[in-house]
Parts: sequence; C-alpha cells; structure tokens
Amino acid sequence: MLAETICSAVSAAGLGIAAVTAYRRRFLTATRIAAYSLVPVGLVMTGVVEWLSGIVFQPSVWIGFGLLGLAWLLLVTTRAVERRRSGEERGSAKAARGGAAREAVAPAASAPSLGTGTGTRTGSAPAAAAPPAEDFSDIEAILKKHGI
Repeated sequence: MLAETICSAVSAAGLGIAAVTAYRRRFLTATRIAAYSLVPVGLVMTGVVEWLSGIVFQPSVWIGFGLLGLAWLLLVTTRAVERRRSGEERGSAKAARGGAAREAVAPAASAPSLGTGTGTRTGSAPAAAAPPAEDFSDIEAILKKHGI
C-alpha cells in the first residue's frame, strides 16, 4: 500500500512539473515529462509494483540474485582467461613463424637522400646542386622479393 501511494505522489508531482513546463511554452519537454510521470501509475495499475515489493522482502529471492551474479562472474572470468591463453598461443606461433621474414626492406637498401635544403625558402637556386644519384637498388630488391 505504501509503494502505491509513493508512486501516485511521484506521478502527480511529475504531472505538475509538466504543466509548469507547458506554461513556459516548452511543449515537447512537457510532453516528455508527462510521459515519464505516468509510468509509475501504470506500474501500480498493472500489479508490477505489488509483485516487486513481494520479491524484495523474501530472502530466497536475494540468494537467487546472488547465485545469478556468481554465475555471471564465473563465466566472465573463464572467458577472459580463455582469451588470454589463446592470445599467448597465437603470439608464440607468430614469433616462431616470422623470425627472419619480418624484414620489409632488403638489407643492402640505401637510406633516402634528404638533400641539403639550402636556398629553397629564399627562392634562389642552390649554388652547386649536384644531380640526385639514381640508386634504385632498394626498390629492385623489394620487387625481386615479391617475384616481380
């Protein structure tokens, strides 16, 4: 009986707030507040509140919720351990497989030439700019590695 009275009071307060909101010409917000405030009365009228209040005060129900929580915890823990173990197995298999195959560039590949960079901001040409060396040995090594 107390739960039904509280739900009715909450609904009445919500409808009052909705009326004040509608008075301020915020009709969408007022409609949303009215919808939320009708939910507790609807729950009382359907009997859900009485059913819930009967469940709350029974110790066997709380023991059941505890067992459900324990089951969930065990499932989550075993799943995390399983993922960790399968990740370790995959990692060790990759390490055994790809020891020497991790190199993407040929060992004798040259470093890229960055140039001197003088005279590029002032607009003048460099005094003695040498033509860039055409060293395509690293590209050739990559193409040979892939069979092209």
